[in-house]
Amino acid sequence: MKQEFKQLGAYGIIINDNKVVLIKKNKGPYKGKLDLPGGGIKHHERPEDTLRRELKEEVGIEVQKFELYDADSVTFEWPYEDKILDGHHIGIFYKILEYTGEVQEVMEINEDNDDSLGAKYYDIKSLEKEDLSLIALLELEKMGLI
Repeated sequence: MKQEFKQLGAYGIIINDNKVVLIKKNKGPYKGKLDLPGGGIKHHERPEDTLRRELKEEVGIEVQKFELYDADSVTFEWPYEDKILDGHHIGIFYKILEYTGEVQEVMEINEDNDDSLGAKYYDIKSLEKEDLSLIALLELEKMGLI
């Protein structure tokens, strides 16, 4: 039996010198995949505040300047425990124009960060579609990068 699963999140797109910052997912339907940094919007939280919080938690940077790029979604099925989740992942995407701090390649899994094993710049030309989360693949394709 299928059960509906919906995720609404805010995500950052950081591109420099034909490289993009991606995180390695630690859990969830994209476990083991490369994904855009970001995550779920908490109750009463503005998407921009989610963006800043999630990039601090998952990448280790302080976002200074950004611009809205896109909003879109993907659907998928995810076998979870004894059921199949019928997923709908909706994302609000921002281009990160300026940030302070360094992208952290290794992140500690803790109460604030339970999802990212670390982030780094990946050469866009060397990325394989099957290594990317569906939502990251969607946005990188829309940008003409993949």
